[in-house]
Amino acid sequence: MESLTKNRQTPGTLRAMIAQAYGPDQVPDGDAGWWTELGHGWFNVAYRIRLRSAAEVVLKIAPPPHVEVMTYERGAMATELAALRLIREHTDVPVPAVDHADTSRTLCDADWFVMPYIDADNLGMIRDSLTPADRDAFQEALGAATARLNTIRGPAFGPLTGPGLPTWRAAFTTMIESVLSDGERRAVSLGRPYLEIRTLISDNAGCLDEVTEPRFVEWDLWDNNAMVRDGRIVAIIDHERAFWGDPLIEAGFTGTEQPAFGDSRSFIKGYGHPPLTHPERVRRRLYNLYLTLIMAVEIPYRNLGGADHHTWVHARLTEALALLDASGR
Repeated sequence: MESLTKNRQTPGTLRAMIAQAYGPDQVPDGDAGWWTELGHGWFNVAYRIRLRSAAEVVLKIAPPPHVEVMTYERGAMATELAALRLIREHTDVPVPAVDHADTSRTLCDADWFVMPYIDADNLGMIRDSLTPADRDAFQEALGAATARLNTIRGPAFGPLTGPGLPTWRAAFTTMIESVLSDGERRAVSLGRPYLEIRTLISDNAGCLDEVTEPRFVEWDLWDNNAMVRDGRIVAIIDHERAFWGDPLIEAGFTGTEQPAFGDSRSFIKGYGHPPLTHPERVRRRLYNLYLTLIMAVEIPYRNLGGADHHTWVHARLTEALALLDASGR
């Protein structure tokens, strides 16, 4: 995926990073043939690299500091490193190991880290070639994996790296307000006045008080972030959007309110969640609004997509607003 946030580096810089991470004896020769950019991500740039030993690794580099990102994306690589550590320490959900991380910004202008290459298929890229039964089985597996991730308890609500807030209502309303502020800064049209949207959120925020315990939330666990092989999930990737919050905000529940995001039934079966109560459905509608606001506001920040993408995103935002409008009726 093409995005303004991709922080591409020269082969010389990539070689210096390899030398730092794995030693000079692992630096490949030449300027080509040993690295390939992995193109499916939207935010960080990622390279598949073959070391001199023939072992393959993935190098991820954060966006350059001069590129403006949305508020919730600041410090995303630190969040990913924290998430990977928590997942490996507290669950059996498969994630890549971190071979080396550098936050000194001496070799390039951003944080970076390297991890082993996962020799598997990206579920999002092969989904259309699968049978319905196989797709359902993978969705059940994603639901089960998400449930295990959500067992990790946190110290407060909000960013994994802090600072946290004592209540989920305070944390979530801060999160969604940051997206609205980002949209105002770029004069993004949301189809309705910003003040009206803020009032709608405030009027429905009481349901957030049901959530009293901070849990690890992956949030971005779509098919594109699952690596699969031989009918099973072998790794979950791209953890930079994780936070402490309400498990019901997880991506797999999105389709319960907006079917355009996919059928959630197999995910929920794997997760083991009972039917949603009315307050839970209102919370889920708030979370759908948060997601669709991000999708609309991020377009100018990353220079994303064409007319079809814009149309689809704004249709989902209109749906999310209408659903929240109807929550009190």
